[in-house]
Amino acid sequence: MPETQPSRDEGEDALPETAAQRRARRAQFLRDLMEARALRDRVQPRRARAARMRQHMRMRTFRW
Repeated sequence: MPETQPSRDEGEDALPETAAQRRARRAQFLRDLMEARALRDRVQPRRARAARMRQHMRMRTFRW
């Protein structure tokens, strides 16, 4: 699959990334991650339910 964005070394002349650019890039990554998880949950409902149950048990046994 071809890259849609140039790598960090190409085209930017190694300028440091600003905080706003980093936050925007991170927000996009998190949106994509949530979309991928939602798709996986729709495609594999049994596995998604098991993962939810494990997460609930983890949170029930968590101590402050």
